Amino acid sequence: MHTTLLFMGFGMQELVVIVLIFLLLFGGKKIPELMKGLGKGVKNFKDGVNGIEEDLKADTKKEESNPSKEK
Repeated sequence: MHTTLLFMGFGMQELVVIVLIFLLLFGGKKIPELMKGLGKGVKNFKDGVNGIEEDLKADTKKEESNPSKEK
């Protein structure tokens, strides 16, 4: 039987087993809360990365507009 690899070497059967174990461990009522928390965490991470990128761009522009004088 030929199975298509979906994600990092996991086939459909493996993903079904993982989802069933996840449901058994956390239950149907807790999963939306967990996903909401996960989504907030990812959003905070992206905001942090974007903030760092903006700071680096601002520093680069500042250095370009005020070149230091060499002796």
